[in-house]
Amino acid sequence: MINHSHKINIKSLPGSHDISRKVLPNGITLLARSNFQSASVVLSGYIGAGSLFDPKEKLGLAHFTSLALMRGTKNRDFQQIFENLESIGASLGFGASVHNTNLGGRCLADDLPLVVDILSDCIVNPIFPEGYIEKLRAQLMTSLAIRAQDTAEMASLEFDKLLFENHPYGLPEDGYPETIREISRTDLLQFHSNYYRPDNMVIVIVGAIDHESAFDLFEKTFGQWQNPLSPLKVQLSPVVPPKETIQQHIELPGKSQSDLVMGTLGPRRHAPEYLAASIGNNILGQFGMMGRIGDSVREKAGLAYYASTSLNAWIEAGSWEVSAGVNPSNINKAADLIIKELERFSSEPVSQGELEDSKSNFIGRLPLSLESNSGVANAVLNLERFNLGLDYLQRYPSLIEAITPEDILKAAKKYIDPQKLIIVSAGSQKMSK
Repeated sequence: MINHSHKINIKSLPGSHDISRKVLPNGITLLARSNFQSASVVLSGYIGAGSLFDPKEKLGLAHFTSLALMRGTKNRDFQQIFENLESIGASLGFGASVHNTNLGGRCLADDLPLVVDILSDCIVNPIFPEGYIEKLRAQLMTSLAIRAQDTAEMASLEFDKLLFENHPYGLPEDGYPETIREISRTDLLQFHSNYYRPDNMVIVIVGAIDHESAFDLFEKTFGQWQNPLSPLKVQLSPVVPPKETIQQHIELPGKSQSDLVMGTLGPRRHAPEYLAASIGNNILGQFGMMGRIGDSVREKAGLAYYASTSLNAWIEAGSWEVSAGVNPSNINKAADLIIKELERFSSEPVSQGELEDSKSNFIGRLPLSLESNSGVANAVLNLERFNLGLDYLQRYPSLIEAITPEDILKAAKKYIDPQKLIIVSAGSQKMSK
């Protein structure tokens, strides 16, 4: 087997030798890596307050709350927050996913104390001013109206709903128009007081600061924050694969392109076969612009404007999806060709050539993804989020090297049954059954 590991310097990758980790007395987990090559510092993190805590009738509450954090606090109004950040050329923002409220920021190292102070103010002391809440609601409603006319978004939304039935992964984090209308300022305050807590917060600091100074700064700014309430847990229902093929069409009249999303469950991020599935997915429909599905459906048959696959892996489960943009009259032909490719992929090992190309691609792009402070911060955050270990990035090339065609076939057989798929199209013309 060709060995690609020599192409990258393992010691230069972030690892336990240069990532420091500390848990503050109130439960906040901090991770830091110094990089004095650049004058900036990047913050990346999350609080365990995601949409899985949203009541069904107020879906979008976690997302709404995250966006409202910077609209005013006990110490600063909306104007002051943005003027403070703008005056030093810094950025700060929040958003929500299923499990978490995510945060990110960037500034010059000298300005980090001010940015951390604003961050703390927004997380600990938001007041959710009524006027700004209504402006935010109007923006959310506009983005939902745009989503409702987007064929790719609507196909993807329906796909998730069918694949993850009765599970938070099947619901949109940004909610629906009828649920956003139901959310009041009191709901935002309640959500914040219930779920924002130091013991479910993780922050990564990467850039021109040593870890001790970074930890001291966060302890000084966030150290007094407590949430007296007991942590609230949600019992999630287990995710089960489709028992049969389910086909669904969403009618969006007047669209010249239809979007097709088809697939099934994939491994969760911590599954032992995740990396084999990931390499397999690259071969199936991601490598370069092509992969097998792009080659078959787009290049050879000319049936799609684009065709690719994605493997999405989260804490509880994942999805393995094929997406294609097609002329409405070609939906069935494209779907049939995709099923043929999935049949081949789940019944025959990939070739050694395909595997070597994908391994080179995965190993080669690792250092590229870690060239910026934000790339490193996001990678370190994932190490913590998925409990991968601080030395994971250094072990990664050898983990990739060890994958065989048989490993990929085993992962494909475990997850992909071409006779039991979720198939959703959105556009102006219905698929025939």
